[in-house]
Amino acid sequence: MQIRSDDPGFGEKYFSQTQRLINKDGSFNIIKKGAGFTPRDIYQYLINISWPKFFLIILAFYVALNFVFAMLYFIVGADHINGINSRSFINTYSDLFFFSVQTFTTVGYGGMIPKDLITNIIAAMETLTGLLGFALATGLLYGRFSRPSARIIYSKMALISPFKDKNSFQFRIANQRRNTLMEMEAKVMVAFIERTDGQSVKRYYDMKLERSYIYFFPLSWTLVHPIDNESPLSGKGPNELRALEAEILILIKGFDDTFSQVVHSRFSYRYDEIIWGAKFKKTFFIDDNGDFVIDLKNIHDYEKESFQYELL
Repeated sequence: MQIRSDDPGFGEKYFSQTQRLINKDGSFNIIKKGAGFTPRDIYQYLINISWPKFFLIILAFYVALNFVFAMLYFIVGADHINGINSRSFINTYSDLFFFSVQTFTTVGYGGMIPKDLITNIIAAMETLTGLLGFALATGLLYGRFSRPSARIIYSKMALISPFKDKNSFQFRIANQRRNTLMEMEAKVMVAFIERTDGQSVKRYYDMKLERSYIYFFPLSWTLVHPIDNESPLSGKGPNELRALEAEILILIKGFDDTFSQVVHSRFSYRYDEIIWGAKFKKTFFIDDNGDFVIDLKNIHDYEKESFQYELL
């Protein structure tokens, strides 16, 4: 008998245009609006965005601030700075821009020097802005590097495979980093779209794993959910899972020995990401020296086998 689980946080209302609950990168398929704005939101945003976007934003602010200060110097007058000969607008403004860069970064080569009070005041303000800006950028950079996170790779497809005297739902994970993860724990549930009182609602069911906890995680880990009479997958074939728009939700957590903190990883498989009648190939072997060798490129590999699936 399958036991329904509590709502994990997504709600039970069903919308036909919904794609999936958890994206392939582990993020939730949620867009928040009307949450307001606080300065801390900027920090959280810059900590969580991708590295290319982070460096692009830092570069954009760097150029924009120097552009603004160069405009202030231009408004005051280029003749207030020694070493700049007023020529065309483009040449003059480019000289002022690079003078701003030297001031902002406190490099100060000495070729261009402010010569009166107003330009010295602007230069002093720019120097302070540069010091604060680089301090913030350094803090963000450190925060991104020092933040503990899990880099767990999941098999591209989940499998329905024979297991002991029954069938099972399986997927495989591995740690992509060289750090040590231990005390790994996994929780899995499936979301179905069911008809209740003439309305479509989303229901959640826990999927009991054959082993939900391991002490050490040096190799790959194949997680197995036996499909018995108590399984929410019992009595359901590919067509039934498609009709229910099934999505298997996965939460993995473990202890990161490098940072001495618990890290989390999320993933999901939809009904069309399940291979029926297959088993995973081995990902590791023992070399001549007796060492375990694992090739993460093989974590997705599986092979078809003779298969008989009974709708219990």
